[in-house]
Amino acid sequence: MTERNDRTELVEHGQLFIGGEFTDPLGADVIEVVSPHTEQVIGRVPHACEGDVDRAVAAARRAFDEGPWPRMTLDERIAVITRIKDAFAVRHEEFARLISAQNGTPYSASVMVQALAAMMAWDAAITVARSFPYEERRDGALGPLLVRREPVGVVAAVVPWNVPQFTAAAKLAPALLAGCTAVLKVSPETPLDAYLLAEIAAEAGLPEGVLSILPADREVSEYLVGHRGVDKVSFTGSVAAGRRVMEVASRNLTRVTLELGGKSAAVILPDADPEAAVAGIVPFAWMINGQACVAQTRILVPRSRYDELAEAFAAAAGALRVGDPLDPATELGPLVARRQQQRSLDYIRLGQEEGAKILTGGSVPASQERGWYVEPTLFGSVDNSMRIAREEIFGPVICLIPYGDEAEAVRIADDSPYGLSGSVWTADTGHGIDIARRIRTGTFSVNTFSLDMLGPFGGYKDSGLGREFGPEGYGEFFEHKMIHLPAGYREA
Repeated sequence: MTERNDRTELVEHGQLFIGGEFTDPLGADVIEVVSPHTEQVIGRVPHACEGDVDRAVAAARRAFDEGPWPRMTLDERIAVITRIKDAFAVRHEEFARLISAQNGTPYSASVMVQALAAMMAWDAAITVARSFPYEERRDGALGPLLVRREPVGVVAAVVPWNVPQFTAAAKLAPALLAGCTAVLKVSPETPLDAYLLAEIAAEAGLPEGVLSILPADREVSEYLVGHRGVDKVSFTGSVAAGRRVMEVASRNLTRVTLELGGKSAAVILPDADPEAAVAGIVPFAWMINGQACVAQTRILVPRSRYDELAEAFAAAAGALRVGDPLDPATELGPLVARRQQQRSLDYIRLGQEEGAKILTGGSVPASQERGWYVEPTLFGSVDNSMRIAREEIFGPVICLIPYGDEAEAVRIADDSPYGLSGSVWTADTGHGIDIARRIRTGTFSVNTFSLDMLGPFGGYKDSGLGREFGPEGYGEFFEHKMIHLPAGYREA
């Protein structure tokens, strides 16, 4: 049901989506969704309990072991997933608005980053699935071989609150196309958009048991990850949570893919066009209000051009329009929760104590009487050894780091526990590609910032394990089987 208040609708759901049907929860706990702009409750949904997880996993297990989904042809599965993708496209503005209301993403960015990007992830998975090598013949040392890739089984997909539909699509689209069944565990901060996805999935014709969607906290997530009925865990979240997921899953030797944090460097070379670099980096430094693992949070600038670039970046950051995330003119909204606001403010204080200089921002914006806002903040004179340069803040706090020569720039970019993303800005694209090859990070861009869903995405070092997207990410949802054939065998 919905109830109108002074700003938006109060969205209430009383059931959980288990095995393809809306059903009453076993527990009585409720998740209240709070607007980060108004600090008012905008939604209520059931909090899934361990018994609900048991039901969802059992349904997924039956659907995989006995149901039609893994036994359908690829074209039949593609037809169902295409219906999900097409319905998502029709309702993408609804998804964008609902996600913005929950996590503060400016609606102007949410349409692309939250909604259309998710639709593109569904579409890209279909493209990859059509050309994937499910079987291949090989000449073995002892005779002919048939190598098969078979769906891994029941997948637990655990997604965060910052890009809930994008990360859900990154996991569900390949898993379902592969013939797996899935339990999607969504964040308590952003459960409302998951109900839109459930409606779409129910209407698309997924067989019984193939998909369940459960809103719950970390304790229930841990129960799901450690469930003996789960064959594969695909997780996106913090490094600390990823380590815990890996620990819990290891008890059952459950296969794990982890997409974790980042502290990515944007390297500006001395020959770069300053206007192009600033215009290209700023949107992706403060994207999703700084709440993005791929955000370019360390900006490396040559000392010879430091003053010029510091002034340009400070002016661009200070000009970002802060306000209501549902206002189309807003460029930077509130953080998802009070804890995230306080985390950013604590790091701003720490940066000052470490000796870094605030070039712009540094506080709660005076224009906002309520809401979990932090000004777009740029620190200058940052040394890469400082905690604000080494730790993922996950807020609108960016570091400007000077360097001497190119070798030092590469060293600083690499001197991080993370290795998820990055970029280089130069007048010489060929040289930029050489720089990209030298920096140990999973995704890198030259004179742009991009994440192409037909290629692999993931991280080095603490940024994760395994890949999403492209044939590499699709392959994460398969087991490999080798079948030895008799010598001289030829298919009819």
